[in-house]
Amino acid sequence: MSTTEVGFRSARGPILIALMLTTGLVAIDATILATAVPTIVGDLGGFAQFPWLFSIYLLAQAVSVPVYAKLSDTLGRKPIVMIGIGLFLLGSVLCGLAWSMPALIAFRAIQGLGAGAVQPMAITIAGDIYTVVERAKVQGYLASVWAISSVVGPSLGGIFSQFLSWRWIFFVNIPLCLIAAWMLQRTFHETVTARRHRVDYLGAVLLTTALTLLILAVLEGGQAWAWDSVPSIAAFATGAVLLVLFGLAERRAAEPVLPLWAFSRRLLLSTALISVGVGAILIGLTSFVPTYLEGVLGTPPLVAGLALAALTVGWPISAALSGRFYLRIGFRNTALIGVSIVLFGALLLAGTAGTPMVVVTALSCFVVGLGLGLVATPTLIAAQSSVEWDERGVVTGANLFSRSIGSAVGVAIFGAVANGIIGSSASGVRDAASVQAASVAVFVAVAITAALTVVAAVSMPRRARA
Repeated sequence: MSTTEVGFRSARGPILIALMLTTGLVAIDATILATAVPTIVGDLGGFAQFPWLFSIYLLAQAVSVPVYAKLSDTLGRKPIVMIGIGLFLLGSVLCGLAWSMPALIAFRAIQGLGAGAVQPMAITIAGDIYTVVERAKVQGYLASVWAISSVVGPSLGGIFSQFLSWRWIFFVNIPLCLIAAWMLQRTFHETVTARRHRVDYLGAVLLTTALTLLILAVLEGGQAWAWDSVPSIAAFATGAVLLVLFGLAERRAAEPVLPLWAFSRRLLLSTALISVGVGAILIGLTSFVPTYLEGVLGTPPLVAGLALAALTVGWPISAALSGRFYLRIGFRNTALIGVSIVLFGALLLAGTAGTPMVVVTALSCFVVGLGLGLVATPTLIAAQSSVEWDERGVVTGANLFSRSIGSAVGVAIFGAVANGIIGSSASGVRDAASVQAASVAVFVAVAITAALTVVAAVSMPRRARA
C-alpha cells in the first residue's frame, strides 16, 4: 500500500489534516507552559504551588478520559472531540486572564477537562479509519505534529515569557482551537448507531474525589501539614477507601466509566502500566528541566525552552519510525528497546545534572525522547489492535488515562521531593543550591521510574505482534 493512500491527497487526507490540527492543541500545550513557570511564579508567586499547574490539569484530563471514551463508543467520536475543543478554548482564555496562582490553577482544570476529550478522540478516530499497517505510516504524520510542536511550544513559551507576557502562552490557543474545530466539522463525518446509554456518575465522582485527595496528600505533605499529621493521614486513608469503593461500584455499574476488564487482560494491563511510567517520566522532565536550567544555570527562558525541545524532538522522530520496528519484531520487543533507551537517557541526565552545560542536559533529554517514541506509540496501538470498534474508545481512554495518572501522581511526588529538599536546606529558602539539589533528586526519581517501566515492558505478552 502506498503512502499516498494514507497521505494528504488520499480520500481520508482532509480528516488526517484535521486530526493533526487537533493533536497540535495538546502537543503545544504539553511544552509551552514549562518554560514559563519561573516567570509565572515571579509574577503571581507561589513556587510551592506550581506543581499544581500540572497536577490539576493532568488530574482533570485523567478522570475525564474514561467518561469521554465511554460516551464516544455510544454517541460517536465527533461530538465528544468538539466538546473537548470548546472546553480547552474556554480554559485557555480564563488562564490568560488569571489574577493569582489559585485562579490559574483552577482554570487549568478546565483546560484539562478539554484535553481529556481532544487527545484520546484524535487517536481513536485514527484507529477507526486506518488499519494496523496503515497506522504505522499515519504515525509519521501525527509524529510530525509533535516534532513541530516540540520546537514551537518551548520557543513560544520562552519568547512570550521573556519578551512579552506569559499570558500569551494561553491566548495563542484561541486561533488554534477555532481552526481545529472548523476543520473537523468540515471534513469528519461518521455514522453512529444510536442506542440508549447510562452514564456512570457515581463511578466518575468516586474516582475524581479519590485521586484528588491522594494527589492533595502527596503535594501538601511536608508543606501545608506534616506527613504524620491528622490531615495527611485522613487524606491518604479517605482516598484509598474511595478507590476501593470505586472498584466495587464499577463491578455493579451497567456501563462503568472505567470498565475493569480494560485492565484484566495481560496485554491491556501491561500496556497501561507502561503508560503510567511514560506519563511520570515525561512530566518529571518537562516540569523540572526548565526550572533547573533557569534557576541553577541561569539560562534565559528561550534557551531553556530549546533545551527541553530536545526531549520532544526525539520522541516524534522515533515514533515515526516505530511502525517499521513493531511490524518486523513485534510490539513487545519494540517497547523493550525503547524503554531501555529511556533508562539510559534518564541515568545520563541524573549523572550529569551538576555539569554547567546546557548541551549535556539537552542531549540527555533527546535520548529519553528517542526511547519514549518507541514505547508510547507501539504499546497504545497494541492495545487498540486487540479489541473491536465498540471497545476501542474505552481501551484508548484507559491507556491514556493511565498515562495521565502517571503524570498527575508523578508530578505530585516529584514536587513533594523538590519542596521537601528545598524546605530542609541549610538556608531554608529557594536558592540556586537548593534548586539544584531538588532537581538532581527529581532526575534520580525519574531514572528509578524508568527502571520500573522496564519491568512493565518485560511483562507484555510475547505474542503481542502487529
